[in-house]
Amino acid sequence: MSDASEAPVPATPGYVGSKEQIVRRLRRAEGQVRGLQRMVEDDVYCIDVLTQVSAVTKALETVALQLLEDHLAHCVAEAAREGGAVADEKVREASAAIARLVRS
Repeated sequence: MSDASEAPVPATPGYVGSKEQIVRRLRRAEGQVRGLQRMVEDDVYCIDVLTQVSAVTKALETVALQLLEDHLAHCVAEAAREGGAVADEKVREASAAIARLVRS
């Protein structure tokens, strides 16, 4: 049986410096989504609901861009300093994340 002290230490997430801001934005988006649900339950006009969907989408995109910026500045930059396969993998991960954001 392995000792707990031998377990790998998880890396610090790149967003650690902006965590509170991100959590605030996510809570705000959560409230907006609950508002959307109420709008549909209350039979609000379609265009008004779509306008609010657009606002929620924008809020989540803002969070995604902040997370991506933090990831590039912290995780990818650190891996680039290390070089080699670690750097290559972090760049691939970031490229895939960017592609997902662009497609969404």
